[in-house]
Amino acid sequence: MTTGLTVRITHPFHPLKDQTFEVISRSLHWGEDRVIYRAADGTLPTIAAAMTDMERPDTFRRVAAGRAAFRTADLLDLLALLERISAAVEVDDA
Repeated sequence: MTTGLTVRITHPFHPLKDQTFEVISRSLHWGEDRVIYRAADGTLPTIAAAMTDMERPDTFRRVAAGRAAFRTADLLDLLALLERISAAVEVDDA
């Protein structure tokens, strides 16, 4: 049985970018909107819907139009993580 739906992987760094697959289903898995698709080898992998053409790009991605690799919010999260790691390393060195 097939759904008749297809999904194209659109994430710029995904190794299957621009490839199209048959959609099996779309639902929440691990608290994330995910698409289950049939791979060429017959397996049923999942991918975040946000990494496919099934999800509309968020406002940032539409405005950036491919000119920015990272969202500001993600960079700020990375900065906070690096600051926590740095503080932990300094405490261990003391």
